[in-house]
Amino acid sequence: MEKKDLEQEQSPPRYRTPRDAKDVSSGTDYIKPQHRNLYDTNVTLEEYHYYAQKTRAEQDALEKPKTPWAAILKGKKHTSDDVAAPDAMAGNLSKESNRLEITDEEWTNASRAFRTASAGACFYLITTDILGPFAVPVAIGTLGWGPGIGFFTLFGFFAGYSGYLLWKVFMGLDSYEFPARNYGDLSFRAWGTTARHVTNFMQALALLLLLGQVTILFGQNISQMSKFNLCYVVCPLIFVIVGFFLTQIRTLRNYGIIATFAIWLNLLVMFINMGVMAHSPPNYAIAGSASAGAQIDPTTVTADAQGNFPPVMHYSSLPVHSLVGSIGGLLNGVLAYAGAQLFVEFMAEMRRPRDFLKIMWGAQFFIYTVYMIYGCFCYFYQGQYVTNPSYQGVSTFAWQTVGNALTLVAGLIAAGLYGNIGIKVFYNNVLMDMFKCPPLSSKTGKFAYGAIVPIWWTIAFLIAAAIPDYFGFVAVISASTLLNMTYTLPPFIVLGYDIQRHAVRADEGEGFDPATGRVTRKSSGLKRWMRGYLSGGAFQVAMNVWHTLYFLASLGMCGLGMYASVEGMIEAFQDPQRTSFQCRSPLEIS
Repeated sequence: MEKKDLEQEQSPPRYRTPRDAKDVSSGTDYIKPQHRNLYDTNVTLEEYHYYAQKTRAEQDALEKPKTPWAAILKGKKHTSDDVAAPDAMAGNLSKESNRLEITDEEWTNASRAFRTASAGACFYLITTDILGPFAVPVAIGTLGWGPGIGFFTLFGFFAGYSGYLLWKVFMGLDSYEFPARNYGDLSFRAWGTTARHVTNFMQALALLLLLGQVTILFGQNISQMSKFNLCYVVCPLIFVIVGFFLTQIRTLRNYGIIATFAIWLNLLVMFINMGVMAHSPPNYAIAGSASAGAQIDPTTVTADAQGNFPPVMHYSSLPVHSLVGSIGGLLNGVLAYAGAQLFVEFMAEMRRPRDFLKIMWGAQFFIYTVYMIYGCFCYFYQGQYVTNPSYQGVSTFAWQTVGNALTLVAGLIAAGLYGNIGIKVFYNNVLMDMFKCPPLSSKTGKFAYGAIVPIWWTIAFLIAAAIPDYFGFVAVISASTLLNMTYTLPPFIVLGYDIQRHAVRADEGEGFDPATGRVTRKSSGLKRWMRGYLSGGAFQVAMNVWHTLYFLASLGMCGLGMYASVEGMIEAFQDPQRTSFQCRSPLEIS
């Protein structure tokens, strides 16, 4: 054995904090979990994994919580917001002095208190979060029958697979002693501080851009309902003002009834659209700007000299006219599977997170089925005239207005949730962690939250007023953030987890000793990472290679998507009728 390795093996425990935090009973300098910094880089994956296995054993012995379906359907809160946190957890835990006052029992009981959601409740949350198929018809329309159904199926499967990867890492790193609360926590434990900051920034940015996207969409809703008589720049402003007051509600429990109502509104709009589209022509009036045909071949949605529009047509394979338009349509469809960024938050509230896997696959299958039936139905009847959102492609003004009005209500709820969650991600992971701001539950935190809300919504309004090209903007959001959150980060995180886990040589005395807090490692740096990458058996090495390729392919898709979406935006803004802060509606034609 080399001298350097021998010194490392016999080194004292790595963790150092003030004397008050020492575990006197063991006679060591081992620092208990509650006495560490919230994101202590000295805590190794071996320690996270040890406590995670201990927690899983306890949770597996618990009785499965029953899902209060009657309460859910009535809109009553059914997650951990009903459980009051112990007094010991009410302070700002980013301050070391507050953590030193917490005992072992208080720390673990506080973590248990936040975990009450059942598998059925999480199924409901997943389907509520990402059920919104109104972009699917245009995705199929820009890709054609074969590629559209194929790509949508493929992306649906890999969205589920990414959810499985997040579940796998969560099960191996989350514990009562070291609870994983959000997406960034998994990145931190697998790759370190930089990865955590990048993940948190990307999640907050995604939620902010989604808020801007919703503002654009429902600004156009209001514009269309007014028959374009209302100056367009005022339309998103109306939406922002109402959304601003909704976001002042800090706790999600107060969204219970209206959030439940929103999903039924969306389903009602779907059934109305399908019935009206089957018995009426497409909405030719907006086909030149918002349809699938406008993205891939504008001549297929342009009227002739006599004012007659081309007949409905379908592509069986990928249209050759515009690769940029087809990729843009695909990115609009990817928006349907963007819920993975909240999966960690869902698992963090489950009493038995092991059950998350089966309900996640069930929810993905349910969502995929609903999306595919609706998307194919709309494309069959409207062909190249399908729009995003699809309900604006209804030609009968009365039914068009019904769709706009119902989705406007649901959109306000969604916008309030995006604003609420986005601000919390920003506040908890940037202001509290980096600048030691007080928790949101404190009086000062409440004032800070209220002050951030108007700034957040102002940014959303500026985005909406400056970028009237809804189709292109959704493509930009998907390529820059949503693809990464759903498809790029999960294989990257699981790679870091698997490499570190299989780098441990238990037969050589490596690992974590809970009695002393000692972490023994006989190698470090690149040598250890390569050892972990090539360890675990042939199957594990093959999975490491597969996850590397999955990560690189997803990253490449993001790059290609960004190129296509930016090119599409440039082309859209070459139209002199599309300008920032305009009074003319983007849906209005000459």
